[in-house]
Amino acid sequence: MPATVIVGAQWGDEGKGKVVDLLAERSDVVVRYQGGNNAGHTIVRDGETFKLHIIPSGILYPGKLCVIGNGTVVDPGVLCGEIDALEERGISVDGLRLSSAAHLIMPYHVLLDGASEMRLGRFSIGTTRRGIGPCYQDKAARVGIRAQDLLDPGILVRKLEIALEQKNEWLQKLYDMRPLDPKAVADEVLGHAERLRPFIADTSLLVNRALDAGKRVLFEGAQGTMLDVDHGTYPFVTSSNPVAGAACTGAGVGPTRIDGVLGVAKAYVTRVGEGPFPTELDDEAGRHMLEHGHEYGTTTGRQRRCGWLDLVALRYAVRISGITEIALTKLDVLSGLDTLKVCVAYETRDEERLGELPDNQTTFHSCRPVYDEMDGWSADISNCTQIDDLPPRARAYVERIADALQVRITLIGTGQGRHQVIEPTEA
Repeated sequence: MPATVIVGAQWGDEGKGKVVDLLAERSDVVVRYQGGNNAGHTIVRDGETFKLHIIPSGILYPGKLCVIGNGTVVDPGVLCGEIDALEERGISVDGLRLSSAAHLIMPYHVLLDGASEMRLGRFSIGTTRRGIGPCYQDKAARVGIRAQDLLDPGILVRKLEIALEQKNEWLQKLYDMRPLDPKAVADEVLGHAERLRPFIADTSLLVNRALDAGKRVLFEGAQGTMLDVDHGTYPFVTSSNPVAGAACTGAGVGPTRIDGVLGVAKAYVTRVGEGPFPTELDDEAGRHMLEHGHEYGTTTGRQRRCGWLDLVALRYAVRISGITEIALTKLDVLSGLDTLKVCVAYETRDEERLGELPDNQTTFHSCRPVYDEMDGWSADISNCTQIDDLPPRARAYVERIADALQVRITLIGTGQGRHQVIEPTEA
């Protein structure tokens, strides 16, 4: 399909990086449409591990146009560091483009993010403290600084002076922190300006022209559906919209240009940070998922919470993003478990059975999972290349998911390596 959106169908960390890496090889343009360096994709290629936080995964392929869209928020220092790290490893970044309308994360955003989380204490949201939320706040308040401001030092310095009049008051009076020197902040930001200048462009125009020319465009989201600021488990969510519809606003294309949506879901579920998680495990099965799945954050290194697959939440993701096909990752992690459980419904405190995600957050917090059990398998599936290579019980598990979602599973992950996949399948 010429224009495909890849969206996380759970609470993020579904393995989108590997899926994007596979599809980027066949695409001409890869666009990151939301989020910031609070997300990360780990890609293993030819024995090398790449950890990308803001640059689209397609950068690993020569000749691809890789776009950081206007819907993202970008820490200029982090982006420069990522560019330098790639170049040091012999990866060309000539195809990278940064939207002139993308908002920039300033040092005061990072300070305010961390201070706010500290002040909330046990009521903290569990952010990565990288300034993402405060940057999006300034964007909505129309006082943000954008990539194009790097091209005009006079405007940039004046905007920083105005912003710091307010931010320093907050830092001092609300959080008892030392104020920032506007000149020092300006010098730090302008230090990145020349490095980033060649990459800044009207990326909406570039992407639309690529679509007009019939090129294949891949829209890459960060985080996942259940962390969407509108449709996720608010307030324990990210500050942007990871759902597929945001690819249009975050990249500057019309909705009629999207041809398909690929939802990425693990064969189980993980979550980082605070918030409700009905199928969370604190037992041997959960520890098996943690260790065999190497469930530690790419960006933060934080240990992920693990649980059984939640079909209720997954059906919700299919509906919200209009998912047309599923990539099921990390099926291999479940090898060795005698019994598997799949959440097919929720039960409320009043013992009401729910087949759909409740629209009331208080209800969702108290929901208990209703499970169906399936037999597990012990065989190592990491070398399976066809659906028929899978043990019968593993095939039954995949078929159960596809049947429950009424969506085709077109890719199955069987290991960490990029070629440890089964595709396509009509499960």
